[in-house]
Amino acid sequence: FFPDNSTDFWATDVKWFSLVESTNWLEIIRRVLKKAIEVAECLERQHTNVLLIEESATDLCCVISSLVQVMMDSYSRTKSGFQSLIQKEWVTGGHGFLDRCNHLHKSDKEEAPVFLLLLNCVWQLVQQYPPAFEFTETYLTVLSDSLYVPIFSTFFFNSQHQKDTNTSGESLKSQSGPFKFLTVWDWSVQFDPKAQAFLNNPLYVEKPKPDKSQRKTARFKHQRQLSLPLTQTKSTTKRGFFREETDHLIKNILGKRIGKFINSSDEPSNSFREFYDSWHSKPVDYHGLLLPRIDGPEIKVWAQRYLRWIPEAQLHGGGTIATAAKILDLMEEVQSLQVKMDEEHCQAV
Repeated sequence: FFPDNSTDFWATDVKWFSLVESTNWLEIIRRVLKKAIEVAECLERQHTNVLLIEESATDLCCVISSLVQVMMDSYSRTKSGFQSLIQKEWVTGGHGFLDRCNHLHKSDKEEAPVFLLLLNCVWQLVQQYPPAFEFTETYLTVLSDSLYVPIFSTFFFNSQHQKDTNTSGESLKSQSGPFKFLTVWDWSVQFDPKAQAFLNNPLYVEKPKPDKSQRKTARFKHQRQLSLPLTQTKSTTKRGFFREETDHLIKNILGKRIGKFINSSDEPSNSFREFYDSWHSKPVDYHGLLLPRIDGPEIKVWAQRYLRWIPEAQLHGGGTIATAAKILDLMEEVQSLQVKMDEEHCQAV
């Protein structure tokens, strides 16, 4: 539903926002963020365990568990921490990248933008709390692009077993030796050092190092644990988190019928609203719990990811692109003035 060029954009400009709204993509993002907040409430406020139930546990379980860890653990908001999170929850966790991205173009039935959904949700947090993240939206954008670069093995297979099976065969051996895939995390393969600087957030507020004189207090880190029941159990009567919703959402994503799932209404519970409002009424601790704002227009379109080649679509009301351009112009002017002052100073001396 995003335009491919400026001509298409101007042709649909009058109804473009309506087209975006009709896809319900932003509503899906809002609902996933809301579900992650509910899980965080159980862990942080009620101190209860949470079980995410899904047939394969490799799609929306990965999304929710990753989001909760980003919201609750400041280490997951660093570059190394986020990389470890993706490796643990998605690569080692067995998300079917080959089928969901349809790399081999064999069938569209299994294709679904599940990993892109996670990056979209994380982008909402990055936009709302820039000082809390060591990486930028550009980092998320190039990570989503790397999903479709076939020289990397990180996001190419459905499982580690499939990767090992297909990368160790005789057919991949050449005269110079066996063929080896590259890892997506080696950014030097795609970018020079100057370009890699755009992946680092200059506004990031680093976590202060603890004083050695102070006694260290142990804090439990919430992380995903995979476990299977030994015997078949009856369904619990307690509030479930993701069973029906996961099945419906995945089926509708895979069947290209997302709207049917979204059209149902769900009013937030009093407990959720109280937890949500209470947190947002306090000053933000960039190294503590982060809760995304999910009301109304707080959920935005990831313009850099989808509209990067169409500046006209990004300049609504001026926008961040216009602001960044103005800042760059001012920086250039300041630098030229500094050069002139240095020349005047040298002549005077």
